[in-house]
Amino acid sequence: MDPKKGILLESGTNELEIVEFGIGKNKFGINVIKVKEIINPVSIIQVPHAHKNVEGIIELRGEVLPVVNVANALGFPSSESPEQDKFIVAEFNKQKIVFHVHSVTQIHRISWGQIEKPSEMYQGPDSQIIGVIKLNGEMILLLDFEKIVVEINPETGINVQQVQKLGKRERSNKRLIVAEDSPLLRKLLHDTLREAGFQYIEFFENGQDALHYLENLVQSGKNITDEVQLIITDIEMPQMDGHHLTKRIKDNSSLSKVPVIIFSSLITDDLRHKGQMVGADAQVSKPEIAELVLLIDQIAL
Repeated sequence: MDPKKGILLESGTNELEIVEFGIGKNKFGINVIKVKEIINPVSIIQVPHAHKNVEGIIELRGEVLPVVNVANALGFPSSESPEQDKFIVAEFNKQKIVFHVHSVTQIHRISWGQIEKPSEMYQGPDSQIIGVIKLNGEMILLLDFEKIVVEINPETGINVQQVQKLGKRERSNKRLIVAEDSPLLRKLLHDTLREAGFQYIEFFENGQDALHYLENLVQSGKNITDEVQLIITDIEMPQMDGHHLTKRIKDNSSLSKVPVIIFSSLITDDLRHKGQMVGADAQVSKPEIAELVLLIDQIAL
């Protein structure tokens, strides 16, 4: 299956395509943008003392790539039919990783508005689910692959040491808005941006909530540039993604002056044009928090 043979989505439409795959009897999804290709399993070389969720490494077209056992990472049983298993070759956060799954079925085109935020009633702080999709009488769980990878290697995530290397910084009165759906990343961004000197940061779980907040500021008669000096947004979020949020901000004459930085694992040379098309002022790939801080310094109002 070639995940790229779908309809090329325009930027800012609040739509995405997901690859549906199976682990046991459960259905899961991964954003097509993350997927380079899907292959049949190949021979894996085991690595001594590797993380329990890493099966080993493979060579694919001259590249050595780690193989993550997704069932293991989720605490699910091993495959009952390993001969039917698949490898999803993915790229995000500037790295390539192979995810070992039990099956790959089809591609769905959906709206971010169809993706529900998981309820705290059935998921704990360590959950790897970022969204629930109800489709054709079934439920597909959207996995947080970034979190799975960070749990294997915390160095691939955002950490405060990156900001500390910038040296001593003055406290800033700039008011920042951050749209980020992951509780883990909201906490990391809060800690690192505070370390960078930013005292006033308002967090929202998705683009829709952030947009409502901004529109309410305008409707209340406040000067938006006095209230918000910069907006930081992820791309993948339930209800409204970062590209659509950016487009809505830049299409609104009352909001368009506020700079927007897209901070996402999906910022690659191939995908950077999507952010440019919706008017983003800058784009930074996770987990480059120091680069993000320097950009805030440069373009915040």
